[in-house]
Amino acid sequence: MLNIFKKLDLVLLFSALGLVALGLVALYSSSNTAMNQGVGTNYFLKQLIWAIAGLGVAFTIYFIPHRWIYESAYFIYAFSLFLLMLVIFFGRIGYGAERWLRIGPIGFQPSEFAKLATILAVARFVSQDTVDLNRIKYFVLASLFFFVPFALIVRQPDLGTGMVFVALALPIYFWAGLKGSNFFLIIMPFLIVFASFHFYAFLLLMFVLVAYLVYSHRSKVVVIFNFLANILMGLLTPLLWSHLKPYQRNRIQIFLNPETDPRGAGYQIIQSKVAIGSGGFSGRGFMQGSQTQLRFLPEQHTDFIYAVIGEEFGFLGVMLGLLLFLIFLLRGVYIAAVVRNRFNSLVAIGIVTVIAFHTIVNIGMTIGFFPVTGLPLPFLSYGGSALLTEMAMVGILLNFYKNRFEY
Repeated sequence: MLNIFKKLDLVLLFSALGLVALGLVALYSSSNTAMNQGVGTNYFLKQLIWAIAGLGVAFTIYFIPHRWIYESAYFIYAFSLFLLMLVIFFGRIGYGAERWLRIGPIGFQPSEFAKLATILAVARFVSQDTVDLNRIKYFVLASLFFFVPFALIVRQPDLGTGMVFVALALPIYFWAGLKGSNFFLIIMPFLIVFASFHFYAFLLLMFVLVAYLVYSHRSKVVVIFNFLANILMGLLTPLLWSHLKPYQRNRIQIFLNPETDPRGAGYQIIQSKVAIGSGGFSGRGFMQGSQTQLRFLPEQHTDFIYAVIGEEFGFLGVMLGLLLFLIFLLRGVYIAAVVRNRFNSLVAIGIVTVIAFHTIVNIGMTIGFFPVTGLPLPFLSYGGSALLTEMAMVGILLNFYKNRFEY
């Protein structure tokens, strides 16, 4: 038994636990005033229970044979799709969307579980020796693994979570051996979507695409297909914009200029920036933040928990959180690089991508760099579904590191 624990990656484990502890401190502060006034929920106590349960999940996964994870990948994926289908028929409303399932007193969000399930299924598929992502057949098949949960989650609607599956695909494909030239053609339609809002930017990107296709001596079929596909994507962008929910369009518009509605849709971003800015270098002190304690900061226990840390612990607290995230992510990439099993390596990259995407988008959102998306901050934001899934990811990484010399 002691020999098993000697193989434990303490750097990864303690960086994750450090983030959980930082989140618990922030949750205690944000919940304290409301609890003393007899209003609100004790998010600290609930999150502490989820953290203990998550630690149990992590160590359970750590001890199972790593081949079991590979063998159960497709079953886990199918089960996650089943849960997402249940949300459509029996889902509970949360933040304007049907995102939750409830079993007795416990509610959970299947989309969180679906992220890990999709990573496992895609990794199993592309890790096969016969699969070459540079061939269109295998690329399409692999992409279907991402598209199905993406479509079900956007249907809820939850576009922010859906975008995680788009972000997941590219690093996994790259790690699996997708050529750089094909990688460029894949990301071009996404760039076209953003450029479509500016005519000259759209023309410039189309010129770059055509020049690349001609320079790379692609066949006429490939040139024509990519040209028409990107033109179509540009023409469809206004249609896609019109089909966004009103609150989704509002978030994007407010992101560009939150001061246009300071007491409405722009209130969250403005109060978040005020909270972080008022923290200064060392912060206003634990449980001393006016934005937090006087409840000026909305959703401070979930989406904007990093603003609580910024206000009460200042630049030092913010940098501590960033350092812990950096250690965790670098360690995850290291594990992906040293494990000998191809499936394990791909899963590790997928996990790192999910945590990195959530972290970048959430922190960027709190400082007004990205639109408000509703993506929680990994390990810190309140939420049992997210924390259990994240701790399961930690357990998988620990398991793979322990078995890094096995194929």
